[in-house]
Formats: sequence, C-alpha cells, structure tokens
Amino acid sequence: MDKLVRSIKFPIVFDSEKLQNDLKKIINENWIDHYNTDCYSGKWNSIALMSQNGKSDAIYASPTNNEKLVATEILNSCTYFKEILDGFLFEKTAVRLLQLAVGAEVKPHSDNCLGYEDDSFRLHIPIITNSDVEFILDGTRLIMNEGECWYIDANFTHSVANRGTQDRIHLVIDGVRNEWTDAMFYKEAPQEQFVKPIPVMSDEQKQLVISELRRMNTPMADEMIKNLEQ
Repeated sequence: MDKLVRSIKFPIVFDSEKLQNDLKKIINENWIDHYNTDCYSGKWNSIALMSQNGKSDAIYASPTNNEKLVATEILNSCTYFKEILDGFLFEKTAVRLLQLAVGAEVKPHSDNCLGYEDDSFRLHIPIITNSDVEFILDGTRLIMNEGECWYIDANFTHSVANRGTQDRIHLVIDGVRNEWTDAMFYKEAPQEQFVKPIPVMSDEQKQLVISELRRMNTPMADEMIKNLEQ
C-alpha cells in the first residue's frame, strides 16, 4: 500500500451551531444546479460565497482568468462563514456551499489538478450531514462530521451518495498553496507523501474533464485537452 495522502482531518473543529445559523440566513437564496450534469443524479446544487464577479450564482470552481475572488452579495450577512474564511491565510479560488439532496448521488470521478501536490487544494467543512452519507475516496469511506475540516485530494477517484433523510450541505473552499498552508499540511503528513497519483480515467470521466477544460478556453487548457485526446 502506498503512503500517498488521500485526505487529512485537520485538528480544527468549527462551531456547528454557528455554521447552521449562517446557513439559515441564506438557505432560501437562489441555489444553482451543479454544472457537471452528467456527473450526478438527483439534486446537487450550490451557491457562491466568493466569486470573481461578486455574484452568488457564479459557482464555477475553475477561475477563467487571474481575477481575485471577492465576497458575494450574501457573504456579508454570514459573519461566521466570513470569520472562518478570514482565518484561512491563503488565496481562495472558489468558495461555495454545496448541497446534496436526499437520495442524490455524485458518480465516481476525479478532478484535474486539485491535490496539494498541484499547489492547489480543496477543503470540506460539513455544515449539515448525516450518518447515511457515503463519501468514498479511492475505495475508502470517509466519515466527515459537522464542524470538522477535511482536505480531500480530488485527483483520486471519489463519489458521494446521500442515503439519509436530510440534505447534506458542505462549505467547500478551494485554495492556492503557500508557506502558511505548508505549515498546516506538513504538520499532519510529511511533504514526500504529497505526490501526484498516476491518473486512471474512464472514457466518461475523460470527456467530463475535456468539456470543463473547453469551458475554461485558455491556452493551457487547450494543451491539456490535446494531451488527454492522444
């Protein structure tokens, strides 16, 4: 068994009551269906707390240019979410709430270049969850409880199914590695355990990645498409 890091449960616990109080303030706002429609069944939707244009319906996880994120119109009312984000001293590239409805499933997939070894990373903070949510990462089930803070190496194949009786809602933060995050990550696992896995993608997964890269429409994305299509 290799020792590559798939996930980290950080020794941080946020106040689940405060998280849920902030969620109540915006639960009736306009949540947008996730754009990767081939990737899931049931209801999976999102709302942005930060985005490049400051709009909460801009839920794309991959920035299309180098513009910095700014708070969306709903973040100002969410004082605890803002406090959490201010406490993470790194550049954010996406900050969203993701809601997976009862009975919904996200199919097995991997996200391109979203592991710490890529100088980028994704954090999950569960706000509402239940014991019947099945989050599978590289064949292993992760139990992520309300208020916990998890790193998930999304380069590895992962899937999630909500088999419970209440919707699952996570605060999901994508960020850029820096010295502050190095200290945070390497305290939990040595640097040599953050190595890019050799990707094994099905044709369906490959087409999902290619369609997302086409949407980005950048020279680097075009080059990656060329490599994937070889």
